[in-house]
Amino acid sequence: MSNANQSYPEKLAVEPLTRPPQAKVRVPGSKSITNRALVLAALSDNSYGCVLRGVLHSEDTEVMASALTRLGFEVYADWQADEVSIVRPQTVDDVIPLSHAELFVANSGTTMRFLTAMVSLGKGRYRLDGIPRMRERPIEDLLRALRQLGAQAQSENGNGCPPVLISANGLSGGHVRIKGDISSQFLSALLLTVPFAQNDTIIEVDGKLVSWPYVAMTVEMLQRWGLEVEAKDGVRFRIPGRQESGLGVFDIEPDASAASYFWAAAAITGGQIRVADLTMHSLQGDVRFVEVLEEMGCTIFRGDSGITVRGGPLHGIDVDMNDISDTVMTLAAVACFAEGPTTIRNVAHIRHKETDRLAALATELRRVGAEVEEFADGLTITPRPLHGAEIETYNDHRMAMSMALIGLRVPGIVIKNPGCVAKTYPHFFTDLERLRDETPEGKS
Repeated sequence: MSNANQSYPEKLAVEPLTRPPQAKVRVPGSKSITNRALVLAALSDNSYGCVLRGVLHSEDTEVMASALTRLGFEVYADWQADEVSIVRPQTVDDVIPLSHAELFVANSGTTMRFLTAMVSLGKGRYRLDGIPRMRERPIEDLLRALRQLGAQAQSENGNGCPPVLISANGLSGGHVRIKGDISSQFLSALLLTVPFAQNDTIIEVDGKLVSWPYVAMTVEMLQRWGLEVEAKDGVRFRIPGRQESGLGVFDIEPDASAASYFWAAAAITGGQIRVADLTMHSLQGDVRFVEVLEEMGCTIFRGDSGITVRGGPLHGIDVDMNDISDTVMTLAAVACFAEGPTTIRNVAHIRHKETDRLAALATELRRVGAEVEEFADGLTITPRPLHGAEIETYNDHRMAMSMALIGLRVPGIVIKNPGCVAKTYPHFFTDLERLRDETPEGKS
C-alpha cells in the first residue's frame, strides 16, 4: 500500500476515459472498522495483544495509532503488511496506561469522538485538539453524556467544540441520555467505552438517530470482541460494566465508502467494475449504495467474493440517504449523468463533516455546469451540459474523490489539493488511473 504521507501535486487533472472500463478493483480496509478495532484492541485484556489484519493505512488511522501510543499503549504498526498489533502494558493496572496526555487528532472526527470517551476510563487529565476545522465541529452532546456518567468533560473554549479537556477517575457508568441528530459517532464512542465502566450503563437516544448502520457496526464489533450489549430498537442500550474482552486476531474488510467511487465510475462511464472481497454481508451499511445505483438503472452482480456494477442508461431518483450519508457526494457525481433530476434527502448532519458538504457540493457542481437546488437537509441535482473547471476540495477527501469521477467523462476537470485524499485513501488517484489499463473482468 502507498505511504499515507506520499507527495501530491497542488492540482491534479483528471483525463476522461477513452473506453468504458472493464475492471477489478481492490480498495483498502475500512476506515470505520479500523478505528473501532484500534480502540477495542487497546482495551483488550489479551496479554499477548491483538493483531488487526487488513487495516487501512491513512492519515486518520495513523492519527489514531499515534494517539494510542501517546496514551501508553504498545502499538506495532506494519503498514506495508496492513497489520497493526496493540498490547496494553502488563505492568499497568489502569485501563488507560498514562495519566496525562496531549492528543492531536488532525481532522479525524472518529479519533476525536472515540478517544474523548475512551480517556474518561483513565485516571488523570487529557487534552484533545485538532486542526482549525476540527475546532468548529460540535462535540458538546458527547461531553454532556460523559458528564452524566461521572467524567469531568468540557470544551476548553466553552463553545461546545474542541479542544476538549477530560479530567477522569474512571468512568462510573449509570443512566445517560444523548442526542442522535448530529453524529452517530457520539453514540458509538459511548458504546465502545462503557463496557469498561465501573458499573452498568443504560444509554437512551433522544430524537432521531442519524447513520444507524454505523451504530449497528459498533454493536456487532463489540459482540465479536466478546462484549455484552443489549440494543432495543436502536434507541435504548444496556451495557454491563467491568467487562473483559480478548481477541487475538481481527480481520478488517475493504472500505465500502471507498468502493462507492468505483461502483459510481461504472455507472458514469457505462463500464463494469467489480470491487473484490466486499459482499452484501458487510458490516458496513454503505454497501447499500449499489442498491441506489440499481434504482438508477445499473445492473448489480452480488457475489461471495465481490460486488460488480455494470453501468446502463441512468435516470434520476428521489432518495433518503440518512443511513448511507458518506456516499451522498458519490451519488451527486452520478446524478450529473442521469436523465432527469435526482433529489437527496435527510442528510442535514453532513453539514458538520470535514466541510459543510451540502453547501460545498452545490457550489462545485454548479461550477461544472449542473443545476443544483440546495435545501436544509439535501439537494436536487438537475443534469445540464457539463464543462471543465478547477474544483475546490475544502480539504475534504470525499469532495476530491467524488468530483474526480466527473472527470472520467468531462474534459478539463482539475482537482485542487488532491492530497486531502490521504485522510482515508492515499492511493485513490493511482487506483482511479488503473481503470484505463485493467484487463476485462467477468461478472462473477
